[in-house]
Amino acid sequence: MKKSFLKTNGIHRLAILLFVLFAVSQANGQQPNRKHGLDFSQIPTRWDEAIPLGNGISGTLIWQKDGNLRLALDRADLWDLRPVKEFSGPDYSYKFVCDAVEKGDMQPIYDIIDARTGKDIAPTKIPAGAIEIPVAKLGEVASVHLDVHTAVCTITWKNGVVGRFFNNAVDKRGYFRFSHLPDTLSVHLQSPQFELPEGEKENQNSLSRLGYKNGKIVRKAGEIGYRQKAYGDVSYEVALRWSTPDVQTLEGSYCLTTTGTWYSEPTPAGKAMKAGVKDFATALREHTDWWKNYWEQCEISLPDPVLERQWYLEMYKFGSASRKDAPPICLQAVWTADNGQTPPWRGDFHNDLNTQLSYWPGYASNHLEESEVFTDWLWKIKENSEAFTRQFFGVEGMNVPCIATLEGKNLGGWNQYSHSPTAGGWLAHHFYLQWKYSADKLFLEERAYPWVKEVARYFEHVSVKGKDGKRKLPLSSSPEINDNGINAWFKETTNYDLACIRFTYKAAAEMAESLGLTEEAEYWQQQLSEWPDFAKDATGLTIAPHYPLPYTHRHLSNMLAIHPLGLLDVSQGKEAERLIKRSIHHFEEVGVGGWVGYTYTWLANLHARVFDGDAAARALHIFAKAFCSPNSFHLNGDQLKKGYSGFTYRPFTLEGNFAFASAIQEMLLQSHTGIINVFPAIPESWQNASFRNMRAMGAFIVSADYKKGKVSKIVVRSEKGGKLKIFNPFTNKVEEKEMKAGETIALG
Repeated sequence: MKKSFLKTNGIHRLAILLFVLFAVSQANGQQPNRKHGLDFSQIPTRWDEAIPLGNGISGTLIWQKDGNLRLALDRADLWDLRPVKEFSGPDYSYKFVCDAVEKGDMQPIYDIIDARTGKDIAPTKIPAGAIEIPVAKLGEVASVHLDVHTAVCTITWKNGVVGRFFNNAVDKRGYFRFSHLPDTLSVHLQSPQFELPEGEKENQNSLSRLGYKNGKIVRKAGEIGYRQKAYGDVSYEVALRWSTPDVQTLEGSYCLTTTGTWYSEPTPAGKAMKAGVKDFATALREHTDWWKNYWEQCEISLPDPVLERQWYLEMYKFGSASRKDAPPICLQAVWTADNGQTPPWRGDFHNDLNTQLSYWPGYASNHLEESEVFTDWLWKIKENSEAFTRQFFGVEGMNVPCIATLEGKNLGGWNQYSHSPTAGGWLAHHFYLQWKYSADKLFLEERAYPWVKEVARYFEHVSVKGKDGKRKLPLSSSPEINDNGINAWFKETTNYDLACIRFTYKAAAEMAESLGLTEEAEYWQQQLSEWPDFAKDATGLTIAPHYPLPYTHRHLSNMLAIHPLGLLDVSQGKEAERLIKRSIHHFEEVGVGGWVGYTYTWLANLHARVFDGDAAARALHIFAKAFCSPNSFHLNGDQLKKGYSGFTYRPFTLEGNFAFASAIQEMLLQSHTGIINVFPAIPESWQNASFRNMRAMGAFIVSADYKKGKVSKIVVRSEKGGKLKIFNPFTNKVEEKEMKAGETIALG
């Protein structure tokens, strides 16, 4: 009897202890689900393995260099925006390219469009500098942890010192705090070396090629200020302040602002910091409250801990990199290379894949405010895009430069993709997605339809009638097929360009119909009917008519109609299903030598669309283990060097990360056909999974549980009202219900 009582009492005491530990962790702002974050036993010593912090407009990379803790600073609108003189001459035109291809001599085009990116260093995104704190005297590090649920990085040293760091989601400033210090720490600011030190050789990406004079750092007691002049009207300012509330504590904050860009604040950093600085605890509370709300908008639970963790890491980066009133996600977002050089590919906006993939996960994850950042920017650059269309293509309407600056102006690159004739069509898809997932009629009327309509007008004007009576482009392309040779241009419309065109007309017709503009809808349908169907053969969808995919290729351009555009879908019948599966099979069959990380994550989305969860999960696992830095950044090449790609290099870009998150969501919920389908692509081994508050087209908020290998419960809430169409797994039928705004139904 006594033994039993002691045992029970011991269990009771253990329960109390666990509760206390949990309460303490909550009081410290920690989430119980630590497994989703980053954990290291030492501070990273490479910039592309650093701990990433961000709030949409500014970012910080935390790493160690030469014994110093380094907080590398970045800002999304920090650009050298000098004009490209080659793009203002009379020969800069689509017709000039067409004539060059006809003559078989591309050299004049290479001289105007391609060569300049090797000769000129700008336009480009530029780094801002770094805060450095000498920490070598603190000794060995015990742990480094990024809590993605609070967006706080904590570094603990073995001597008991704790450092905490975050980029405030609310006031857009960075904060740091060291506690239990045995001695004071000094704080420094390192500016970029825009002037090359004597004796150092300049390379193609050296910052010195920008031609700036080094800005001046002004240091006073407890504060540092720095202002740097860039090209034209653009400059930036860093202000840093710190204090020591007691002998064992160091607290500081910093602010980075620009002047002369679309996103510049009216008050520069120095004045903003003098006007007032929040204490660390106050700033931390408002910051963690923002992130708490962010994660409440959508959560998932998977039986696969690798895939679940990676999804949380990707959505953490999404929340860190895309915010209202800031630029959209570019190649490296708010984490420009901290290596004394300009970033890979100038850190620009690649609209042939990179910008689009980066916004795929925002819609179904119920983060419409963050996803609308992309369409906000596309609307902001509309006038520049229309001017580009008139200048280069010589027609009215609108296309968008495929390789663009912050202002949406053409930056250049391989001519056949930097001047893609259909980039606007793929971008139109994001206006469509924002409308369909939000069911926002005002957005449709004021932004989505006007934008898409201008792209549709452009396709009408730039195209010509072929001998078969069908429309075609004078010259067509498919991203990076045949690299930069003359055969990268096709005289028949490629499936990539055709998918962009056909989607634009289909979307324009649907939007017009929804707005009650019946005649306009009929007009766009007529325009659509004048274009040919997709080219195909025994291999599936080809690159162009009579041109099957000839070699291993990283861009799934010929399958754009399948995913993301959804013009071809297995729901359309057996013939469509066979064509889709044949296309995927051929893409895999030609090998992985030309693939990069985003190839695997895009392919996983395609596998999910044909309900092959095992294949999707397999591709995602390869990405996570072979193509990611320890901090989860997509490094493009196969870092394991195990044959997953012929590329083993490590340039950092983000689109592969965000396509990963999208693929997970496609496995859990699909609604692109107008019918909601939960758990459509679950691997056979998964017995339990769940998600909360995912968003389906039509503004339906869906939660569902999958237990013991079966769907056990579905809850759907209608945000705007309207007809719900859902596949009911309990009856194996598609069911319809007219719902009111705010109404909720449960199945199961």
